[in-house]
Amino acid sequence: MPSDPILLDISRLVWRRWAGRLPTGIDRVCLAYCDHFGSRALAVLQWRGRVRVLSARQSARLFALVARDGPGFRSRFVAMLPGIWAARAGRTTPGQIYLNVGHTGLDDPALPRWIAARGARAVFLIHDLIPITHPRFCRAGEAARHTLRMRHALIAAHGIIGNSAATLRDLDAFAQSEGLPSPAQLPAWICGPTAPAGIKPAQPGRDWFITVGTIEGRKNHLLLLQTWQALAQIMGAATPLLVIVGQRGWVAQATHAMLDHDPQIRAHVIEHGRADDAMLARLISGARALLMPSFAEGFGLPVIEALDLGTPVIASDLPVFREITGTIPTYLDPADAPGWLATIQAFCGQCPERERQLCAIAGYRAPVWPDHFAAVEAWLADLP
Repeated sequence: MPSDPILLDISRLVWRRWAGRLPTGIDRVCLAYCDHFGSRALAVLQWRGRVRVLSARQSARLFALVARDGPGFRSRFVAMLPGIWAARAGRTTPGQIYLNVGHTGLDDPALPRWIAARGARAVFLIHDLIPITHPRFCRAGEAARHTLRMRHALIAAHGIIGNSAATLRDLDAFAQSEGLPSPAQLPAWICGPTAPAGIKPAQPGRDWFITVGTIEGRKNHLLLLQTWQALAQIMGAATPLLVIVGQRGWVAQATHAMLDHDPQIRAHVIEHGRADDAMLARLISGARALLMPSFAEGFGLPVIEALDLGTPVIASDLPVFREITGTIPTYLDPADAPGWLATIQAFCGQCPERERQLCAIAGYRAPVWPDHFAAVEAWLADLP
């Protein structure tokens, strides 16, 4: 690694903490990079097109602040602001590595200009191209914003880290369509939280299945709710619970309406908008299966978390799921409603497919951050 400190952009973490948002998978990646590189990095903050490199002392304070759990972030950050803006900024040198692992600011042309003006070697971690490949599942205007992000990343980057090879294939296809070159690339799987030792499964009172992720159209919760309506007609009082863990999102009005107003759904579905790592591990570890009927994913942390906890997985047949977990899960077409109903009903009891998974899971090893960063460090050391 070069001797100059890395310029680590933590804007996403700061502004999401300021807004009181729950951490997403991308936020967890940003926190892991802070933990790994923070001791040899200068913090970079973006705000309305302005980019600020903090001094070493202020960087250390801000890295520690974003890593803290609990309330009080706003008051502590406000107390730091006079020092952040008054202190002498951290120096930058041409060729210094700038790391942005949260897509932050990439839709603003000010960031590529700042990178070029300082001669920085920019490295971006790309999580997905879903707003471009599946715009119907995203907020209005998000496809155009993400197109700008990816254009600017390709133009400004010396290197791109992909959270999966599948994501990098999507990026290469986008680069070709835009007539842009692809910089040096590294596929490096991201990781979930370490499973707490001695975790005890939850006890909701009857068998349950679980799905984890923002309640948005892309995640296909509607299929699961319709499946549970059918299960209730077939199984009556023996219907298992469906536990949904995730905040409510976008393009999912019908799903939200069913959760709020359908009596059958309310009798057999539990919705958790918030769940810390320990609670989530307890809910996953005792489930009959994790259900992931998504139409598209950039990675899929819940899948590796479930297998790491010994829980079978029923998932959409997506390239990224096959890349990160091979043949262990049971794969289905996300539009095959009868197939999902039949498979979930079979998983309620002793079935050969579930037993196959349990045997295969015994040899599963989840990705870990030390392996990720060993690959990243070696690749950065050779970055042109």
